[in-house]
Amino acid sequence: MTFTTTALEGKKVLVTGASSGIGAGIAVALATAGASIAIAGRNADRLAATAEAARETGATVVEIIADLTEEESAARVVAEALDGLGGLTTLVNAAGVFEPAPIASGIGFLDRQLAANVRAPFLVTAAAIEHLRPGGSVLFVSSVGGHIGFKGCSAYGATKGAIELLVRSLALEEAPNGVRVNAVAPGNVRTPMNAHLFADPEFEKKEIGHTPLGRIGEVGDIADAAVFFVSDSASYITGTSLLVDGGLAAG
Repeated sequence: MTFTTTALEGKKVLVTGASSGIGAGIAVALATAGASIAIAGRNADRLAATAEAARETGATVVEIIADLTEEESAARVVAEALDGLGGLTTLVNAAGVFEPAPIASGIGFLDRQLAANVRAPFLVTAAAIEHLRPGGSVLFVSSVGGHIGFKGCSAYGATKGAIELLVRSLALEEAPNGVRVNAVAPGNVRTPMNAHLFADPEFEKKEIGHTPLGRIGEVGDIADAAVFFVSDSASYITGTSLLVDGGLAAG
């Protein structure tokens, strides 16, 4: 999909999880489409690389180093984004972790994923929401794992299922305030977080076999969907989760 460089002109967007993978791809795509962005992530070097790529588009970019699993980070990140951009129109919650493991592997697998995938975006959204009213939007990066089950992914699936219901409930809560709330739910997408899995040719062959469109997703597939949701073209859409999964959930 191709967007004009002015499609998001005037948008001031905070993107979490922007130091790599889907978050980084979304940040650069938003900048390319004309948005000013504040990007948050834990790894300073990788976040700087995202910032450099975004600045090459001519966009205003604010870098914020933060571990959003630390409760006090949410308010600080939002405050720094507001200060650096002079306001906020949009929040994109892209930070998250993926740790597949059987349910008997220990509570640590659940606690870590709840902290990064549910608690952190909940706190950032709570800190940002009043600054998005009226006319703003929130976009969560969910997963096909929040729509269908996968063996060995009970903890991860539980966190993404929570995000799916958070989107619907918060959309109803914020509709009177003019704030839209949506999610994009990726399927199998090639990112640094799962590179170790795709290093096995048999794993990739199996995943392609499960995907009706016959390929693994790329970060750009998700970034394009994010640009659409952030844009005014999605002004009549709220409470929706868009599967970008090559048809996986339809099977």
